[in-house]
Amino acid sequence: MENQRLPAIIEALIFAAEAPLPLEKIREILDVPKKEVQGILEQLRADYAKQERGFTLVEVAEGWQFRTRPEYAPWIRKMKKAKTFALSQPALETLAVIAYKQPIMRSEIEKIRGVDSGGVLRTLLEKKLIKILGRKDIPGRPLVYGTSRHFLETFGLKDLTSLPTIKEMESLGAGEREKILSTNGLIDPDQENVPEEAGDDLGPQETERELTKEEGKENLPEAKTNEQSSENIENSG
Repeated sequence: MENQRLPAIIEALIFAAEAPLPLEKIREILDVPKKEVQGILEQLRADYAKQERGFTLVEVAEGWQFRTRPEYAPWIRKMKKAKTFALSQPALETLAVIAYKQPIMRSEIEKIRGVDSGGVLRTLLEKKLIKILGRKDIPGRPLVYGTSRHFLETFGLKDLTSLPTIKEMESLGAGEREKILSTNGLIDPDQENVPEEAGDDLGPQETERELTKEEGKENLPEAKTNEQSSENIENSG
């Protein structure tokens, strides 16, 4: 294969992919060294950044993807005329707890938030921002939750280590945090309040049985400890 054609071929592969395309998958298709593919991807990213086009090449969700620039989001929303993918404040709080403390049980989430989280967890599962990792090997074998690959893609994160530390998030002003969330479509800047998701009349164990039925995961394996734990994230940087 002619090396000068590789950048164009890689562009075509990424453009045609329905989800972020992993580097290893590109290497497998092209049958060239991983280091060479990485170098081409980095050069393409730099080229698009210099050209200041309406889109750019980013490394996200453990893969590579073409994305429109965040500053053009208002015009894209007008074109699509679609309702903003908004989350309520309780949902955002719960998502943050899961992101930084995963793997985590519902009881641990509720201990941190101080309120029932059944309805919020259901919403986050429906939006595919979190997933059920398995069950904790303790009495009752409760479900264990973690963030999904779609979560990384939605927030434009390469992996969990790309999450800002808790200290970094606390240092941001409310306006800056709102800008990040609205850019990613997680809050609607024109909508003052999103109603909180309704809680469940069922108890924690009954609710979790319903959630596993919906996910088709009635018989889940024992959850493994996530190496990229909240402790690593909090202490990074």
